Amino acid sequence: MGWLSIALNSSIGKKFVMALTGICLILFLVIHLINNLTLFAGPELFNSVVKGLDGIKPLIRVIEVILALIFIFHIYEGVRLWWENKKARPVSYAVNGSSKNSDIFSRTMIWTGSIVFIFLVIHLRTLWVTFNFDPTVHEGHRYYDAVVSAFQSPVYSLFYVVAVVILGFHLNHGFQSAFQTFGWNHKKYFPFIQKLGMIYSTLTALAFASIPIYFLFFFGGK
Repeated sequence: MGWLSIALNSSIGKKFVMALTGICLILFLVIHLINNLTLFAGPELFNSVVKGLDGIKPLIRVIEVILALIFIFHIYEGVRLWWENKKARPVSYAVNGSSKNSDIFSRTMIWTGSIVFIFLVIHLRTLWVTFNFDPTVHEGHRYYDAVVSAFQSPVYSLFYVVAVVILGFHLNHGFQSAFQTFGWNHKKYFPFIQKLGMIYSTLTALAFASIPIYFLFFFGGK
């Protein structure tokens, strides 16, 4: 297994892990967003969707562990690549030449990723923990009410909207970088991939942001 360790610790190997885990997270976001959009259909549908997941809880727990590992590898490799690039790049070059050699999305990936991580921790504490460990919510299947309660907070809703907009910036560059890492960056079709990444990241950010905006400003006949 020595060759595998050497390969994964190479620059290309780290980028490959970043790309692979990134694609997995992009697919997860699509599924998560679809589930979340059922909130607009009302409590009956959303509660039934979450309750249905409770019926396969052992499988869900396995998926959650796998997803957590994907997040950990993605974050770990991202920080490693950022640190190694920082050490290898002279300060003067970083200050004077970065804007010419990369776009704003690539230059801010470490910071957008950090904010998304903070958002993830707060989001899990606010909703995932409530869904799974609050007996009033879990045993009574009052998941919809828990979401409404969370998004009735202007502070949390504003933080959520800002965080998903930043997530959109992160996704835009990550989407394109993943395809480049896999070698799918031919000049004939890479512009299409760039446009697809922009569309995906923009729609994802807007769709997620629409949820707290709805519950804060329009829910209940406001």
